[in-house]
Amino acid sequence: MTNSMAHSRARRNPADGRAPVRRAAASVGVLFLVIGVLGFIPGITTHFGDLKFAGHDSDAKLLGLFQVSVLHNIVHLLFGVAGLLLARTVPGARAFLIGGGAIYLVLWLYGVVVDHDSGANFIPLNGADNWLHFLLGVGMIALGLLTTRAANRR
Repeated sequence: MTNSMAHSRARRNPADGRAPVRRAAASVGVLFLVIGVLGFIPGITTHFGDLKFAGHDSDAKLLGLFQVSVLHNIVHLLFGVAGLLLARTVPGARAFLIGGGAIYLVLWLYGVVVDHDSGANFIPLNGADNWLHFLLGVGMIALGLLTTRAANRR
């Protein structure tokens, strides 16, 4: 093996050669796509017959826990598509993870402040959604920062 081949192999990611932030953004994007699709599957989404387009009166719950609506599921699908598209470049992937994480933290704050039984809860959100949005926000921002940390030092 020549020295240049060894050097090339050491720098290449064994999984696919993509930067870690790109892999992270793509993975999060796929996760959102899966969640969006699962929200439309009866059985995985309990009380599927009560699924509304939007609003707090949608009683459908993904995995029997997370309150969903058609709008909520569509947002997950769009977030997934955005993640996959933005994962094509390092700056795009980082922007998706950090910006998307910030959006989820704002959504968490909204869910904490809004009365869950009011018309203002149009997404809809419940307590389980709030905690999930908080964890998603913190996790996405952490992924965006940690997977680009080494690149920022150069």
